[in-house]
Amino acid sequence: MTATQGEPTMVDVARHAGVSLKTVSRVVNQEPHVSAALRQRVRASISALGFRRNEAASRLARGATMLTLGLIMENISNEFYSRLAKAVEAAADEHEALVVFGSYEERPERERMLVESMYARGVDSLIIVPSPADHSWLAGHPGLETVFVDRLPPGLEGADVVALDDVRGGLIATEHLLARGHRRIALISDDDGLSSVHDRATGYRTALGAALDESLVVRGVFDPWRVSREVERLLGLPSPPTAFFAANNRAAIGILQALRERPERPAYVGFDDFALADVFDPGVTVVRYDVDRLARGAVDLLLDRSGAGRRVKIPVELVARGSGEIPPP
Repeated sequence: MTATQGEPTMVDVARHAGVSLKTVSRVVNQEPHVSAALRQRVRASISALGFRRNEAASRLARGATMLTLGLIMENISNEFYSRLAKAVEAAADEHEALVVFGSYEERPERERMLVESMYARGVDSLIIVPSPADHSWLAGHPGLETVFVDRLPPGLEGADVVALDDVRGGLIATEHLLARGHRRIALISDDDGLSSVHDRATGYRTALGAALDESLVVRGVFDPWRVSREVERLLGLPSPPTAFFAANNRAAIGILQALRERPERPAYVGFDDFALADVFDPGVTVVRYDVDRLARGAVDLLLDRSGAGRRVKIPVELVARGSGEIPPP
């Protein structure tokens, strides 16, 4: 291998593979007329050198405009989405691509409007955090490159998706509470029509097994103030829960609000890390993941058009800070 300065180029790949620059260009641009053996050799050199095509330069060489990606999210005021937007922008910047944002505010009709609007304005590719509504209408835009993040799009088969290992997240959160002696563990979640919510609940149910009590399962609560009211209701039961699993950051904040002036100290674990989670007393135990990895996975799938129906699963980990380690009374 020949040492090179800076980022490897197609010239470096050609030299490493022992082929012409034209052959490398054809492989990188997925053009025909390259034998399977040569294609494999070039790809091996690309992998060995860590070559990444400059998508923007490639488009400009073909007379196209700068690459533009669209990011459509549920609500950018939620910390998860603002962190995702920042991470997508950073990942896209590595390809000299622009990112435009849109929030549909939990209104599926606005989600579709944003997709149609961006498509009409020449946005090249979309990263979408899908609503729970049917997405089969997207099949009518076969030329639009789309990757879904965090959730599966209902009604759309063969979509590219980058998602968290939500089942494992629900499982390790609940098992963590069980290991501290808790048996009455409540679940606080939002729309279980979302694949992420459904999978986190699946992990929770799997961990509890026969100990599951459906009266402790709360669905369809989106705002922290509603979560707070549900927590107060559950703690008022004759046999209240001694621990909570919050399926997202808003639910965790709602639990904090409900407990701040109550004498009870139930344990709780949240899914999603959030700002100041380690400042509370006790700190909030959470299921955490790498948002940058989530964003980079989506951008990489958009720019690598080598297949369809691909699934990328981002691992999760439990971070113990105190709230999940409180023993039952």
